[in-house]
Amino acid sequence: MRNLQIVGRKTAAAFNGVRYSSRWLSTQAGSSDKHAATSATPPPPPPPPSPPPAPEKTHFGNLKDEDRIFTNLYGKHDPFLKGALARGDWYRTKDLVLKGADWIINEMKKSGLRGRGGAGFPSGLKWSFMPKVSDGRPAYLVVNADESEPGTCKDREIMRHDPHKLVEGCLIAGVAMRACAAYIYIRGEYVNERRNLQRAVKEAYEAGYIGKNACGSGYDFDVHIHFGAGAYICGEETALLESLEGKQGKPRLKPPFPANTGLYGCPSTVTNVETVAVSPTILRRGPEWFASFGRKNNSGTKLFCISGHVNTPCTVEEEMSIPLRELIERHAGGVRGGWDNLLAIIPGGSSVPLIPKSVCDDILMDFDALKAAQTGLGTAAVIVMDKSTDVVDAIARLSYFYKHESCGQCTPCREGTGWLWMMMERMKAGKAMIEEIDTLWELTKQIEGHTICALGDAAAWPVQGLIRHFRPEMERRIRERAAMEIEEPMEAAG
Repeated sequence: MRNLQIVGRKTAAAFNGVRYSSRWLSTQAGSSDKHAATSATPPPPPPPPSPPPAPEKTHFGNLKDEDRIFTNLYGKHDPFLKGALARGDWYRTKDLVLKGADWIINEMKKSGLRGRGGAGFPSGLKWSFMPKVSDGRPAYLVVNADESEPGTCKDREIMRHDPHKLVEGCLIAGVAMRACAAYIYIRGEYVNERRNLQRAVKEAYEAGYIGKNACGSGYDFDVHIHFGAGAYICGEETALLESLEGKQGKPRLKPPFPANTGLYGCPSTVTNVETVAVSPTILRRGPEWFASFGRKNNSGTKLFCISGHVNTPCTVEEEMSIPLRELIERHAGGVRGGWDNLLAIIPGGSSVPLIPKSVCDDILMDFDALKAAQTGLGTAAVIVMDKSTDVVDAIARLSYFYKHESCGQCTPCREGTGWLWMMMERMKAGKAMIEEIDTLWELTKQIEGHTICALGDAAAWPVQGLIRHFRPEMERRIRERAAMEIEEPMEAAG
Protein backbone atom coordinates (compact mmCIF):
# COMPACT_ATOMS: atom_id res chain seq x y z
CA MET A 1 0.00 0.00 0.00
CA ARG A 2 2.86 2.39 0.78
CA ASN A 3 4.39 1.80 -2.65
CA LEU A 4 1.01 2.40 -4.22
CA GLN A 5 0.71 5.71 -2.37
CA ILE A 6 4.14 6.80 -3.63
CA VAL A 7 3.15 5.91 -7.19
CA GLY A 8 -0.06 7.80 -6.66
CA ARG A 9 1.81 10.93 -5.59
CA LYS A 10 3.98 10.78 -8.69
CA THR A 11 0.91 10.35 -10.86
CA ALA A 12 -0.82 13.25 -9.18
CA ALA A 13 2.06 15.52 -10.03
CA ALA A 14 1.09 15.29 -13.67
CA PHE A 15 -2.29 16.95 -13.08
CA ASN A 16 -1.09 20.52 -13.51
CA GLY A 17 0.48 20.73 -10.09
CA VAL A 18 -2.74 19.85 -8.15
CA ARG A 19 -1.87 17.97 -4.92
CA TYR A 20 -4.14 15.12 -3.94
CA SER A 21 -4.06 13.41 -0.53
CA SER A 22 -2.64 9.89 -0.13
CA ARG A 23 -5.99 8.77 1.32
CA TRP A 24 -7.79 9.77 -1.85
CA LEU A 25 -5.20 7.97 -3.96
CA SER A 26 -5.43 4.80 -1.92
CA THR A 27 -9.22 4.70 -2.14
CA GLN A 28 -9.04 5.16 -5.89
CA ALA A 29 -6.52 2.35 -6.22
CA GLY A 30 -7.93 -0.33 -3.89
CA SER A 31 -11.34 0.63 -2.46
CA SER A 32 -14.61 -0.51 -3.96
CA ASP A 33 -16.53 2.23 -2.16
CA LYS A 34 -18.56 3.77 -5.01
CA HIS A 35 -19.52 6.78 -2.93
CA ALA A 36 -15.84 7.67 -2.39
CA ALA A 37 -15.17 7.30 -6.11
CA THR A 38 -18.11 9.39 -7.25
CA SER A 39 -17.76 12.17 -4.65
CA ALA A 40 -14.07 12.88 -5.40
CA THR A 41 -13.29 16.09 -7.23
CA PRO A 42 -12.19 15.37 -10.82
CA PRO A 43 -8.87 16.82 -11.95
CA PRO A 44 -9.08 20.24 -13.62
CA PRO A 45 -8.81 20.43 -17.39
CA PRO A 46 -5.37 21.22 -18.82
CA PRO A 47 -4.68 24.92 -19.47
CA PRO A 48 -5.01 26.25 -23.01
CA PRO A 49 -1.74 26.21 -24.97
CA SER A 50 0.28 29.38 -24.62
CA PRO A 51 0.45 31.57 -27.74
CA PRO A 52 3.63 31.22 -29.77
CA PRO A 53 6.26 33.89 -29.11
CA ALA A 54 6.29 36.86 -31.43
CA PRO A 55 8.80 36.44 -34.23
CA GLU A 56 12.09 38.15 -33.48
CA LYS A 57 12.73 41.28 -35.50
CA THR A 58 15.57 40.69 -37.93
CA HIS A 59 15.62 43.79 -40.14
CA PHE A 60 16.14 47.33 -38.96
CA GLY A 61 16.09 50.69 -40.67
CA ASN A 62 13.97 52.67 -43.14
CA LEU A 63 12.36 54.65 -40.31
CA LYS A 64 8.93 56.06 -41.18
CA ASP A 65 8.41 59.79 -41.06
CA GLU A 66 5.70 59.50 -38.41
CA ASP A 67 8.23 57.81 -36.10
CA ARG A 68 10.84 60.53 -36.33
CA ILE A 69 11.38 62.60 -33.19
CA PHE A 70 13.26 65.47 -34.86
CA THR A 71 10.81 66.65 -37.50
CA ASN A 72 12.65 69.88 -38.35
CA LEU A 73 16.14 68.47 -38.60
CA TYR A 74 16.82 70.26 -41.90
CA GLY A 75 15.37 73.62 -40.93
CA LYS A 76 12.51 73.60 -43.43
CA HIS A 77 10.06 74.95 -40.86
CA ASP A 78 9.98 77.61 -38.16
CA PRO A 79 12.47 76.60 -35.44
CA PHE A 80 10.98 78.83 -32.78
CA LEU A 81 7.97 78.64 -30.50
CA LYS A 82 5.16 78.94 -33.03
CA GLY A 83 6.63 76.22 -35.21
CA ALA A 84 7.54 74.08 -32.21
CA LEU A 85 3.94 74.16 -30.94
CA ALA A 86 2.72 73.14 -34.39
CA ARG A 87 5.07 70.15 -34.28
CA GLY A 88 3.76 69.00 -30.90
CA ASP A 89 6.38 70.38 -28.54
CA TRP A 90 5.19 71.65 -25.14
CA TYR A 91 1.97 69.63 -25.55
CA ARG A 92 0.54 68.93 -22.06
CA THR A 93 4.00 69.20 -20.56
CA LYS A 94 2.36 70.12 -17.27
CA ASP A 95 0.86 66.62 -17.08
CA LEU A 96 4.28 65.06 -17.54
CA VAL A 97 5.77 67.26 -14.83
CA LEU A 98 2.98 66.44 -12.39
CA LYS A 99 3.61 62.71 -12.88
CA GLY A 100 6.70 63.21 -10.74
CA ALA A 101 10.32 62.15 -10.75
CA ASP A 102 9.83 58.44 -10.04
CA TRP A 103 7.35 58.00 -12.89
CA ILE A 104 9.61 59.79 -15.38
CA ILE A 105 12.64 57.73 -14.40
CA ASN A 106 10.72 54.44 -14.59
CA GLU A 107 9.40 55.34 -18.03
CA MET A 108 12.90 56.20 -19.24
CA LYS A 109 14.20 52.89 -17.90
CA LYS A 110 11.44 51.01 -19.74
CA SER A 111 12.29 52.82 -22.98
CA GLY A 112 15.82 51.41 -22.96
CA LEU A 113 17.30 54.79 -23.90
CA ARG A 114 21.09 54.78 -23.65
CA GLY A 115 23.16 57.95 -23.55
CA ARG A 116 23.66 59.49 -26.98
CA GLY A 117 26.90 61.26 -26.09
CA GLY A 118 29.16 58.27 -26.73
CA ALA A 119 29.33 56.13 -23.59
CA GLY A 120 25.90 54.54 -24.05
CA PHE A 121 25.08 54.30 -20.33
CA PRO A 122 21.36 53.61 -19.59
CA SER A 123 19.81 57.06 -19.20
CA GLY A 124 17.05 56.24 -16.75
CA LEU A 125 19.53 54.55 -14.45
CA LYS A 126 21.93 57.47 -14.64
CA TRP A 127 19.19 59.96 -13.80
CA SER A 128 18.16 57.84 -10.81
CA PHE A 129 21.56 58.30 -9.16
CA MET A 130 20.57 61.80 -8.06
CA PRO A 131 19.58 62.11 -4.37
CA LYS A 132 15.88 61.51 -3.74
CA VAL A 133 15.92 63.56 -0.54
CA SER A 134 17.73 66.91 -0.49
CA ASP A 135 20.29 67.61 2.21
CA GLY A 136 19.83 71.33 1.68
CA ARG A 137 22.00 71.65 -1.42
CA PRO A 138 20.33 72.46 -4.76
CA ALA A 139 20.58 69.90 -7.56
CA TYR A 140 21.54 70.74 -11.14
CA LEU A 141 21.09 69.31 -14.62
CA VAL A 142 24.08 70.04 -16.88
CA VAL A 143 23.63 69.55 -20.63
CA ASN A 144 26.79 68.82 -22.59
CA ALA A 145 26.46 70.76 -25.85
CA ASP A 146 30.23 71.07 -26.31
CA GLU A 147 30.15 68.98 -29.49
CA SER A 148 33.84 68.88 -30.37
CA GLU A 149 34.36 65.30 -31.56
CA PRO A 150 35.70 65.37 -35.16
CA GLY A 151 33.01 64.17 -37.55
CA THR A 152 30.12 64.85 -35.14
CA CYS A 153 27.45 67.40 -36.03
CA LYS A 154 24.15 66.09 -34.65
CA ASP A 155 23.61 68.29 -31.60
CA ARG A 156 24.15 71.44 -33.63
CA GLU A 157 21.18 70.51 -35.83
CA ILE A 158 18.97 70.11 -32.76
CA MET A 159 19.99 73.47 -31.31
CA ARG A 160 19.76 75.26 -34.64
CA HIS A 161 16.49 73.84 -35.97
CA ASP A 162 14.66 72.27 -33.00
CA PRO A 163 15.85 74.18 -29.92
CA HIS A 164 12.54 73.93 -28.07
CA LYS A 165 12.88 70.16 -27.95
CA LEU A 166 16.06 70.66 -25.94
CA VAL A 167 14.53 73.31 -23.65
CA GLU A 168 11.46 71.17 -22.94
CA GLY A 169 13.70 68.16 -22.42
CA CYS A 170 15.68 70.12 -19.85
CA LEU A 171 12.50 70.69 -17.84
CA ILE A 172 11.51 67.02 -18.00
CA ALA A 173 14.98 65.74 -17.12
CA GLY A 174 15.29 68.38 -14.42
CA VAL A 175 12.07 67.20 -12.78
CA ALA A 176 13.33 63.60 -12.93
CA MET A 177 16.52 64.64 -11.15
CA ARG A 178 14.73 66.97 -8.70
CA ALA A 179 16.95 69.77 -10.06
CA CYS A 180 16.23 73.47 -9.69
CA ALA A 181 18.09 74.60 -12.83
CA ALA A 182 19.76 73.43 -16.02
CA TYR A 183 23.07 74.69 -17.38
CA ILE A 184 23.60 74.17 -21.11
CA TYR A 185 27.33 74.27 -21.88
CA ILE A 186 27.47 75.02 -25.62
CA ARG A 187 30.50 74.96 -27.88
CA GLY A 188 31.76 78.50 -28.37
CA GLU A 189 32.12 78.11 -32.15
CA TYR A 190 28.39 77.35 -32.47
CA VAL A 191 27.36 80.98 -32.93
CA ASN A 192 24.10 80.53 -34.86
CA GLU A 193 23.10 77.57 -32.74
CA ARG A 194 23.72 79.60 -29.59
CA ARG A 195 21.55 82.48 -30.84
CA ASN A 196 18.66 80.17 -31.72
CA LEU A 197 18.91 78.42 -28.37
CA GLN A 198 18.96 81.73 -26.50
CA ARG A 199 15.85 82.87 -28.35
CA ALA A 200 14.09 79.59 -27.58
CA VAL A 201 14.90 79.92 -23.88
CA LYS A 202 13.62 83.50 -23.88
CA GLU A 203 10.37 82.43 -25.59
CA ALA A 204 9.89 79.61 -23.09
CA TYR A 205 10.31 82.03 -20.18
CA GLU A 206 7.84 84.49 -21.69
CA ALA A 207 5.28 81.74 -22.29
CA GLY A 208 5.63 80.52 -18.70
CA TYR A 209 6.96 77.12 -19.73
CA ILE A 210 10.09 77.49 -17.59
CA GLY A 211 10.99 79.71 -14.67
CA LYS A 212 8.67 80.24 -11.71
CA ASN A 213 5.74 77.82 -11.72
CA ALA A 214 6.91 76.14 -14.92
CA CYS A 215 3.97 75.21 -17.17
CA GLY A 216 1.65 76.01 -14.26
CA SER A 217 2.82 72.91 -12.43
CA GLY A 218 4.08 74.63 -9.29
CA TYR A 219 7.62 73.54 -10.12
CA ASP A 220 10.31 76.23 -10.41
CA PHE A 221 13.00 75.57 -12.99
CA ASP A 222 15.55 77.84 -14.67
CA VAL A 223 17.69 77.32 -17.78
CA HIS A 224 21.09 79.00 -18.20
CA ILE A 225 23.38 78.95 -21.24
CA HIS A 226 27.18 78.99 -20.92
CA PHE A 227 29.55 79.39 -23.86
CA GLY A 228 32.67 77.25 -24.11
CA ALA A 229 36.04 78.48 -25.29
CA GLY A 230 36.94 75.80 -27.81
CA ALA A 231 38.57 73.18 -25.58
CA TYR A 232 37.87 69.58 -26.64
CA ILE A 233 38.63 68.33 -23.14
CA CYS A 234 35.59 70.21 -21.82
CA GLY A 235 33.43 67.59 -23.50
CA GLU A 236 34.45 65.32 -20.60
CA GLU A 237 31.80 65.74 -17.91
CA THR A 238 33.97 66.70 -14.95
CA ALA A 239 36.19 69.00 -17.04
CA LEU A 240 32.97 70.65 -18.21
CA LEU A 241 31.95 71.20 -14.58
CA GLU A 242 35.35 72.73 -13.83
CA SER A 243 34.98 75.09 -16.79
CA LEU A 244 31.47 76.08 -15.69
CA GLU A 245 32.91 77.04 -12.32
CA GLY A 246 35.46 79.32 -14.00
CA LYS A 247 38.45 77.02 -13.60
CA GLN A 248 40.75 75.35 -16.11
CA GLY A 249 38.94 72.57 -17.97
CA LYS A 250 40.72 69.59 -16.45
CA PRO A 251 38.97 66.35 -15.44
CA ARG A 252 38.34 65.61 -11.79
CA LEU A 253 39.25 62.44 -9.97
CA LYS A 254 36.30 60.18 -9.21
CA PRO A 255 34.91 59.51 -6.65
CA PRO A 256 33.18 61.69 -5.68
CA PHE A 257 30.92 61.35 -8.68
CA PRO A 258 28.92 64.34 -9.97
CA ALA A 259 25.64 62.88 -8.67
CA ASN A 260 27.05 63.40 -5.17
CA THR A 261 29.39 66.36 -5.63
CA GLY A 262 29.13 68.05 -9.00
CA LEU A 263 28.59 71.65 -10.09
CA TYR A 264 29.42 74.07 -7.24
CA GLY A 265 29.73 71.07 -4.94
CA CYS A 266 26.06 70.15 -5.44
CA PRO A 267 24.43 66.99 -6.84
CA SER A 268 24.59 67.19 -10.64
CA THR A 269 24.12 65.01 -13.67
CA VAL A 270 25.82 65.74 -17.00
CA THR A 271 24.02 64.41 -20.05
CA ASN A 272 24.00 64.88 -23.82
CA VAL A 273 21.80 67.20 -25.90
CA GLU A 274 20.19 64.40 -27.91
CA THR A 275 19.52 62.31 -24.79
CA VAL A 276 17.65 65.19 -23.15
CA ALA A 277 15.83 66.30 -26.31
CA VAL A 278 14.18 62.93 -26.99
CA SER A 279 12.78 62.49 -23.46
CA PRO A 280 9.48 64.43 -23.85
CA THR A 281 8.56 62.48 -27.00
CA ILE A 282 9.33 59.17 -25.31
CA LEU A 283 7.05 60.05 -22.39
CA ARG A 284 4.22 61.20 -24.68
CA ARG A 285 4.32 58.25 -27.06
CA GLY A 286 5.23 55.68 -24.44
CA PRO A 287 8.42 53.76 -23.65
CA GLU A 288 7.12 50.68 -25.49
CA TRP A 289 6.98 52.67 -28.73
CA PHE A 290 10.59 53.78 -28.35
CA ALA A 291 11.77 50.32 -27.27
CA SER A 292 10.22 48.78 -30.39
CA PHE A 293 13.05 50.18 -32.51
CA GLY A 294 16.44 48.52 -32.69
CA ARG A 295 17.75 45.34 -31.14
CA LYS A 296 17.48 44.41 -27.48
CA ASN A 297 19.60 46.74 -25.29
CA ASN A 298 19.98 49.04 -28.31
CA SER A 299 16.58 50.68 -28.36
CA GLY A 300 15.19 53.68 -30.13
CA THR A 301 16.00 56.04 -32.95
CA LYS A 302 19.34 57.76 -33.37
CA LEU A 303 20.85 60.73 -35.20
CA PHE A 304 23.67 59.60 -37.50
CA CYS A 305 26.18 62.05 -39.02
CA ILE A 306 27.60 60.77 -42.30
CA SER A 307 30.62 62.56 -43.77
CA GLY A 308 33.72 61.87 -45.83
CA HIS A 309 33.76 60.18 -49.20
CA VAL A 310 30.01 59.87 -49.78
CA ASN A 311 27.92 61.52 -52.46
CA THR A 312 25.52 63.38 -50.14
CA PRO A 313 26.88 63.94 -46.62
CA CYS A 314 24.07 64.41 -44.11
CA THR A 315 22.74 64.08 -40.60
CA VAL A 316 19.75 61.74 -40.49
CA GLU A 317 17.50 60.17 -37.87
CA GLU A 318 17.24 56.42 -38.31
CA GLU A 319 16.43 53.30 -36.35
CA MET A 320 19.13 51.86 -34.15
CA SER A 321 20.72 48.65 -35.49
CA ILE A 322 20.31 49.70 -39.13
CA PRO A 323 23.00 48.01 -41.27
CA LEU A 324 25.89 50.39 -41.92
CA ARG A 325 25.82 49.79 -45.66
CA GLU A 326 22.08 50.50 -45.86
CA LEU A 327 22.51 53.67 -43.82
CA ILE A 328 25.13 55.02 -46.23
CA GLU A 329 23.43 53.97 -49.45
CA ARG A 330 19.91 55.00 -48.42
CA HIS A 331 20.71 58.41 -46.94
CA ALA A 332 24.19 59.49 -48.09
CA GLY A 333 23.99 58.50 -51.74
CA GLY A 334 26.49 55.69 -51.32
CA VAL A 335 30.26 55.69 -51.27
CA ARG A 336 31.97 57.87 -53.85
CA GLY A 337 32.83 55.54 -56.74
CA GLY A 338 30.59 52.74 -55.46
CA TRP A 339 30.68 50.41 -52.48
CA ASP A 340 33.62 48.46 -53.92
CA ASN A 341 35.68 51.65 -53.74
CA LEU A 342 35.33 51.68 -49.95
CA LEU A 343 38.52 51.38 -47.91
CA ALA A 344 37.45 51.87 -44.29
CA ILE A 345 34.91 53.60 -42.05
CA ILE A 346 35.18 55.21 -38.64
CA PRO A 347 31.67 54.42 -37.33
CA GLY A 348 31.38 56.61 -34.23
CA GLY A 349 33.49 59.75 -34.38
CA SER A 350 37.25 60.06 -34.53
CA SER A 351 37.90 58.45 -31.14
CA VAL A 352 36.75 54.92 -32.08
CA PRO A 353 38.82 52.43 -34.11
CA LEU A 354 38.20 52.25 -37.84
CA ILE A 355 36.89 49.10 -39.52
CA PRO A 356 37.78 47.89 -43.04
CA LYS A 357 35.33 47.21 -45.86
CA SER A 358 35.15 43.49 -45.04
CA VAL A 359 33.63 44.35 -41.65
CA CYS A 360 31.47 47.19 -43.01
CA ASP A 361 29.61 44.89 -45.40
CA ASP A 362 27.37 43.35 -42.73
CA ILE A 363 27.84 45.33 -39.50
CA LEU A 364 24.85 46.78 -37.65
CA MET A 365 24.95 50.31 -36.25
CA ASP A 366 24.38 49.81 -32.55
CA PHE A 367 26.40 49.64 -29.35
CA ASP A 368 26.71 45.87 -29.05
CA ALA A 369 27.38 44.99 -32.68
CA LEU A 370 30.16 47.55 -33.04
CA LYS A 371 31.68 46.59 -29.68
CA ALA A 372 31.85 42.98 -30.90
CA ALA A 373 33.73 44.27 -33.97
CA GLN A 374 36.31 45.94 -31.66
CA THR A 375 35.08 49.44 -32.31
CA GLY A 376 32.17 51.52 -30.96
CA LEU A 377 29.05 53.51 -31.83
CA GLY A 378 30.34 56.57 -29.98
CA THR A 379 28.49 59.63 -31.23
CA ALA A 380 27.35 57.78 -34.39
CA ALA A 381 29.47 60.05 -36.58
CA VAL A 382 30.21 57.91 -39.63
CA ILE A 383 33.42 58.98 -41.40
CA VAL A 384 33.77 57.23 -44.77
CA MET A 385 37.16 56.75 -46.46
CA ASP A 386 37.44 55.45 -50.02
CA LYS A 387 40.50 53.90 -51.62
CA SER A 388 42.00 57.28 -52.46
CA THR A 389 42.61 57.82 -48.73
CA ASP A 390 46.08 57.64 -47.26
CA VAL A 391 44.84 55.80 -44.19
CA VAL A 392 48.12 56.11 -42.26
CA ASP A 393 48.16 59.86 -42.87
CA ALA A 394 44.52 60.12 -41.76
CA ILE A 395 45.20 58.43 -38.42
CA ALA A 396 48.38 60.48 -37.98
CA ARG A 397 46.25 63.62 -38.34
CA LEU A 398 43.92 62.38 -35.61
CA SER A 399 46.94 61.67 -33.41
CA TYR A 400 47.98 65.30 -33.78
CA PHE A 401 44.48 66.43 -32.79
CA TYR A 402 44.54 64.44 -29.54
CA LYS A 403 48.07 65.58 -28.75
CA HIS A 404 46.97 69.17 -29.21
CA GLU A 405 43.81 68.77 -27.10
CA SER A 406 45.31 66.87 -24.16
CA CYS A 407 44.99 68.94 -20.98
CA GLY A 408 48.34 67.60 -19.76
CA GLN A 409 47.11 66.56 -16.32
CA CYS A 410 47.93 62.83 -16.66
CA THR A 411 51.46 61.79 -17.58
CA PRO A 412 50.49 58.85 -19.86
CA CYS A 413 48.31 61.19 -21.94
CA ARG A 414 50.54 64.27 -21.79
CA GLU A 415 53.67 62.37 -22.88
CA GLY A 416 52.07 59.47 -24.72
CA THR A 417 49.97 61.48 -27.18
CA GLY A 418 53.07 63.38 -28.26
CA TRP A 419 54.98 60.15 -28.82
CA LEU A 420 52.02 58.69 -30.71
CA TRP A 421 51.95 61.62 -33.08
CA MET A 422 55.72 61.60 -33.69
CA MET A 423 55.75 57.86 -34.33
CA MET A 424 52.74 58.11 -36.64
CA GLU A 425 54.50 60.83 -38.64
CA ARG A 426 57.41 58.47 -39.13
CA MET A 427 55.10 55.61 -40.05
CA LYS A 428 53.41 57.86 -42.59
CA ALA A 429 56.72 58.48 -44.32
CA GLY A 430 57.95 54.91 -43.83
CA LYS A 431 60.91 56.15 -41.78
CA ALA A 432 60.74 53.36 -39.25
CA MET A 433 61.52 49.71 -38.70
CA ILE A 434 58.87 47.02 -38.84
CA GLU A 435 59.57 46.16 -35.19
CA GLU A 436 58.45 49.67 -34.25
CA ILE A 437 54.87 48.81 -35.17
CA ASP A 438 54.80 46.55 -32.11
CA THR A 439 56.39 49.35 -30.08
CA LEU A 440 53.63 51.67 -31.25
CA TRP A 441 50.99 49.14 -30.20
CA GLU A 442 52.60 48.80 -26.77
CA LEU A 443 52.61 52.59 -26.42
CA THR A 444 48.84 52.73 -27.03
CA LYS A 445 48.36 50.11 -24.32
CA GLN A 446 50.39 52.17 -21.87
CA ILE A 447 48.06 55.13 -22.51
CA GLU A 448 44.74 53.28 -22.67
CA GLY A 449 43.08 52.92 -19.30
CA HIS A 450 45.78 54.81 -17.41
CA THR A 451 44.30 58.32 -17.39
CA ILE A 452 41.65 60.13 -15.35
CA CYS A 453 39.35 60.64 -18.35
CA ALA A 454 38.83 58.89 -21.68
CA LEU A 455 40.93 61.24 -23.81
CA GLY A 456 43.86 58.86 -23.47
CA ASP A 457 41.68 56.02 -24.77
CA ALA A 458 40.42 58.25 -27.58
CA ALA A 459 44.01 58.90 -28.67
CA ALA A 460 45.00 55.23 -28.48
CA TRP A 461 42.05 53.57 -30.20
CA PRO A 462 42.42 55.04 -33.72
CA VAL A 463 46.05 53.89 -33.81
CA GLN A 464 45.07 50.45 -32.53
CA GLY A 465 42.45 50.16 -35.27
CA LEU A 466 45.04 51.10 -37.89
CA ILE A 467 47.52 48.46 -36.70
CA ARG A 468 44.80 45.82 -36.31
CA HIS A 469 43.44 46.17 -39.85
CA PHE A 470 46.14 47.92 -41.93
CA ARG A 471 49.43 46.60 -40.61
CA PRO A 472 50.38 45.27 -44.10
CA GLU A 473 50.11 48.82 -45.46
CA MET A 474 52.39 50.14 -42.71
CA GLU A 475 54.92 47.39 -43.38
CA ARG A 476 54.80 48.06 -47.14
CA ARG A 477 55.74 51.70 -46.62
CA ILE A 478 58.63 50.79 -44.38
CA ARG A 479 60.00 48.24 -46.86
CA GLU A 480 59.64 50.60 -49.82
CA ARG A 481 61.41 53.36 -47.92
CA ALA A 482 64.22 50.99 -46.92
CA ALA A 483 64.61 49.81 -50.51
CA MET A 484 64.69 53.42 -51.72
CA GLU A 485 67.42 54.31 -49.23
CA ILE A 486 69.50 51.42 -50.50
CA GLU A 487 69.02 52.31 -54.17
CA GLU A 488 69.86 56.02 -53.82
CA PRO A 489 73.53 55.52 -52.71
CA MET A 490 74.00 52.90 -55.42
CA GLU A 491 72.70 55.27 -58.08
CA ALA A 492 74.93 58.04 -56.78
CA ALA A 493 77.96 55.75 -56.86
CA GLY A 494 77.14 54.57 -60.39
